[in-house]
Amino acid sequence: MEEKNAGTKKSKKGACLLCGKPLRYTEKAQELTCVFCGKKFLAHASCQDGHYVCDQCHANKGIEHIISYCMNTTLNDPIEMVREMMEDPFIYMHGPEHHVMVGAALLTAYYHNGGELVLEEALQEMRARGSEYPGGACGFWGCCGAAVSAGMFMSIALKATPLTEKSWAMANEMTSRALLEISKLGGPRCCKRNSYTAICSAVQYVEEKTGIHIPLPQDIVCTHSGQNAQCLKQKCPYHPIRQKKGKG
Repeated sequence: MEEKNAGTKKSKKGACLLCGKPLRYTEKAQELTCVFCGKKFLAHASCQDGHYVCDQCHANKGIEHIISYCMNTTLNDPIEMVREMMEDPFIYMHGPEHHVMVGAALLTAYYHNGGELVLEEALQEMRARGSEYPGGACGFWGCCGAAVSAGMFMSIALKATPLTEKSWAMANEMTSRALLEISKLGGPRCCKRNSYTAICSAVQYVEEKTGIHIPLPQDIVCTHSGQNAQCLKQKCPYHPIRQKKGKG
């Protein structure tokens, strides 16, 4: 059946996972039925034909890949990690799986570069927390999930809770720094651009606050711009044309 097989290939230009048509967003949430699980949700987005996919159905397969990848990789560079993870067919152009992927890559890199944590436990906690953050929150809540994922990373790594002091402050500051850098680039949203930006912000913050150095590639070149109908092109610091001309 078409619905059972849907989502096995990357969504074209960040569009509907069922039919590939562009998504449309409404200012007010409306009750929609997920075409995969059949459950009803209040949501803001469906495609031009009215197809709606809930966050859980959108992200589940991708999140499974993220956790498995991070448990088995030997890389210590979080940008290289997400580059490889983004090639999985269940990591779509846009979607809530990025809310887990950013924090998972940072936790793994933090661990591989000397940070103290139990990686499997940390990744499962990242999965639980990141899965709760809804898609589209960048526009509707004013807080991109990639930035929040970086804050979750810091919270998990430092064992922050609502009652801790320094770690509570650092987790919130981490989110704010990543969010500020993301906001400087402007919209529309791009989960790839925001993920790279949040990771770079987190790496800088970790070294500044903890002394742990996490390596990053000299150049970050996006290979997904052709899938993004709203790509900023040369305005994006990671666009291939921008990289060829230099960031100056």
